[in-house]
Amino acid sequence: MALSEIKREHTGSNTSSLVDKVEARLVELLQQRKLKVGDVIPKEMELADTLGVSRTVIREALLRLRVVGLIESKKKKGSVITSPDIFNVMGKSLNPYILDQDTLKGMFELRLILEIGMADFIFQRITPDDILQLNEIVSKDEPEATAPHVFSIDHEIAFHSKLYDITGNQSLKNFQKLLLPLFDYVHHSGLLKIQVDSRRFVSHKGLVDILENGSPELFRNAMRNHLENHFSRLF
Repeated sequence: MALSEIKREHTGSNTSSLVDKVEARLVELLQQRKLKVGDVIPKEMELADTLGVSRTVIREALLRLRVVGLIESKKKKGSVITSPDIFNVMGKSLNPYILDQDTLKGMFELRLILEIGMADFIFQRITPDDILQLNEIVSKDEPEATAPHVFSIDHEIAFHSKLYDITGNQSLKNFQKLLLPLFDYVHHSGLLKIQVDSRRFVSHKGLVDILENGSPELFRNAMRNHLENHFSRLF
């Protein structure tokens, strides 16, 4: 896309700047050239000539790509393609105090989806030592297994963080760390319905018993029941 075409698109749009267009076009260009992590990208002058824009515009667009971790500068090499730390990038924007209510509720729901959905990975990778550690966690001040209650936040974090750890999926663990403050914020924010604490939920101890003697399907159903106090505030 040449400068005249980019400018024409820009003229007809109130939502995108010229740099926005060039940034998107740069990503397309790097993909078209099949550059991969570690490869050197073209020089600013070449990119400016290829896209038909000034070096100033190219420089600003490249700066944006550096900010999100798509490229980085290397001594004696220039700018190279990198594998971005997506969770670091996400973490800069996942501040509960600056997100709208729909986004906050969506992230709250996403964590519930993840915790029900990771049963198979847990059963594939759990060890006897993991069971011992989970039992140690639940032995510390957990309410009676069949009593109606809302689990304490501290207890929830300790137990569920261990489950994420057992999956062996580093991306999932990193994502959980980002979700925890959002989950806690929404839990106390008044965005959800007021808790009606009249049901009996599967306890953490009950979940551990299933991990020792049950199946992924039983665990999924038990986890859904365990999280019912959260679901009841959504629906």
